[in-house]
Amino acid sequence: MKLLENLGRRVLDRRGDQGIRAAAKEIGISHATLSRVERGFHPDLATLQKIATWLGEEMPAAPSIEVILPQVHFRRHREISPNAAKSLAEMILKADRAWKRGPSAPDLNE
Repeated sequence: MKLLENLGRRVLDRRGDQGIRAAAKEIGISHATLSRVERGFHPDLATLQKIATWLGEEMPAAPSIEVILPQVHFRRHREISPNAAKSLAEMILKADRAWKRGPSAPDLNE
């Protein structure tokens, strides 16, 4: 996903001489979160949207981001294989969709 490529570097470049607290306040996130992003950690979807807006970039349309983003979070942990990360991401997304449907029996085969 283009938006996540070199995100930390692009945030640092955009921030320039501006202090991290001031930039974080402008974005609408905590300075600790901004620091993590600048060090290479990937944010959650809501934070990514705020950063994308601040950078003047567009978020990809769903559902592509739905599948890509959870895998990116798992990739940060080197001990998790790409296949395991993909499987975990799919499981989380299926559970989320089932939860959103309410108390009826979830259809995990969708």
